[in-house]
Amino acid sequence: MKLLATDDVGSIIGTIAPPGGIGGGGADPKASLSNFLGKGIQIFITVCAITVLVYMLWGALDWIASGGEKEKIAKAQNKITNAVIGFIIVFIVFAVFNLLMNDVLKLNILNLGK
Repeated sequence: MKLLATDDVGSIIGTIAPPGGIGGGGADPKASLSNFLGKGIQIFITVCAITVLVYMLWGALDWIASGGEKEKIAKAQNKITNAVIGFIIVFIVFAVFNLLMNDVLKLNILNLGK
């Protein structure tokens, strides 16, 4: 068999189906990547939220257990303040990342619009 310039390569050697995607993307690599990154970011945000909550509760318990000592109350207030700042930072990072992915790269990885 002689290969001519007009022959379709796919008709001669056949076609290869792409491998399945990661978690529901199917054959579309963009959807697979979006699903994979979305799940990773959801896990990250959940871990951050739990960490902030635990740290805030730790500060509240320290405040309760301070017994009125000003130094212990100040340390407890610092813990609570740091937890709130951490929450704000996590929220800003989440918002900026979502903005970049949805509006700039056109990837709806968190599926917020569905």
